[in-house]
Amino acid sequence: MNLIKPIEWMENKNVNKSENTEIINKFFPPGIANSARSFHRQIKDYKITPLKNLAHLSAMINVGGIWVKDESQRLNLNSFKVLGGSFAVYNFLKTKLELNDKEISLAELKSKKIKKKLGDIKFAAATDGNHGMGMAWAAKQAGFDSIIYVHKNTTQPRINAIKNNGAEVVIVDGTYDDAVRKATADSKKNGWQVISDTSWENYEDIPKWVMQGYTTMFSETQEQLAAQGIIKPTHIFVQAGVGALAAATIGYYRQLFDADSPKFVVVEPDKAQCLFQSARISDGKPYSFLGDLNTIMAGLACGDPSPIAWDILRDYTDAFVVSPDYVAAKAMRVYGVPLAGDPFIVSGESGAVTLGALMFTMCLPEYKPLRKHLGINRDSQILLINTEGNTDPDDFRQVVWEGSNPVPKRYSMINKFDK
Repeated sequence: MNLIKPIEWMENKNVNKSENTEIINKFFPPGIANSARSFHRQIKDYKITPLKNLAHLSAMINVGGIWVKDESQRLNLNSFKVLGGSFAVYNFLKTKLELNDKEISLAELKSKKIKKKLGDIKFAAATDGNHGMGMAWAAKQAGFDSIIYVHKNTTQPRINAIKNNGAEVVIVDGTYDDAVRKATADSKKNGWQVISDTSWENYEDIPKWVMQGYTTMFSETQEQLAAQGIIKPTHIFVQAGVGALAAATIGYYRQLFDADSPKFVVVEPDKAQCLFQSARISDGKPYSFLGDLNTIMAGLACGDPSPIAWDILRDYTDAFVVSPDYVAAKAMRVYGVPLAGDPFIVSGESGAVTLGALMFTMCLPEYKPLRKHLGINRDSQILLINTEGNTDPDDFRQVVWEGSNPVPKRYSMINKFDK
């Protein structure tokens, strides 16, 4: 039987190690993170999500620190996605009111006077679950209807979460990318407004606002790290579907630290590796991955990269990584049964894969070249983002209770730490 390696990786030989190019300022201009966070602070029940320190695991795998931004606790919605969707809705409504360069409070935006001026708006989105739930919530908070398109393999708990936040749900016979196309076509026909985290020709502003909304996480993280005497992470492992979160991560830190930013590792499922394949082709263009996208990492099951995200990832990612499902499953169990003294973290499949990729990178001798390329050592301070909690209880229990997707014995880490 052919075993699937826990990590396939590729150095980005085109990475820009010098000062920022204009693309960073275009999509992440100075001050945008402050604007996003100022908006999010106005949301009822907003609070900073925890930054958790896995100190004992750090010592076990010989790194200086593992810091996990735990977005499972974001606004009781179990995911970070609401940050992007809500900021995009806010900016779309400002643009419709011709207030592009002015600030307006969330309370004003929800006033009867403004609502009357805006008229009826119906928001549409395609999703694997979390973006749709966040969008449904954001539309409901602003007083508008929403319709969310999901692919046929979306699980019932994720569909229920969207419906419970006030949206109509349409199930599309196809993949996530098919749902994107169907939502776009129906919106054009019916006069709805699409709020997507992926971009296409003549559709860049809204995905840009989504990415900018994600920067609130990193603004919070920097405050939390500063309280520990840490200026910045040395490395960030970030998961990717269409690439919006990964691009937001890079955009925020490159804007803040320029060429002295952390090193970035972008992690995808092996069954949905559109960014990895685009990097492998290496002609500067984004390419689709034509697999069935059948991975437990539902939030990352995307075959088409976002072009504006790709432009950033192409230029600033240090290494691209793909991993099979068992890497995410192992990390879910590690988060859920931590070493004594480390905090317990509830992490879904898409939220956990970066911890798994980090652990295999550090613990198996065959990945010494990757460690050397990244310069990871006992002084490294590594940031991970737990992008989701338990968004599907049945699938979650299959992994953490029943032990589905076990690590092949060949790749067991027990007693294989590279000293």
